[in-house]
Amino acid sequence: MISVKDAEGTPYEAAKHSEVYGLQKITEAVSKRTTVCYSYFQPNGGAEMSSSPKERIYYVVKGSITVSGPDEKHVLNEGDLIYIAPGEERDMVINGGKPAEVLVTIVTP
Repeated sequence: MISVKDAEGTPYEAAKHSEVYGLQKITEAVSKRTTVCYSYFQPNGGAEMSSSPKERIYYVVKGSITVSGPDEKHVLNEGDLIYIAPGEERDMVINGGKPAEVLVTIVTP
């Protein structure tokens, strides 16, 4: 078992993101295939269009985000989540001029 307290974790900066900071709570070094991060997005923050070879799940803890793909758009509010398959392109913007907090789970195939 692995227990991680609220303020614990390793700070990180996410590639291709802006106005975001976060804590890696669990890394592949510990779990072998899974990384869990808690991301804090500022009101003008987001992520540029990109894809990843890893599965991702974004769970909105606080605030509202819009996750878009080339042909779709998903508005997510507190308590909502989205699954992004390996290779799917997506970008993200923060809604409503307020910060957002997102729990991100990344699974390596």
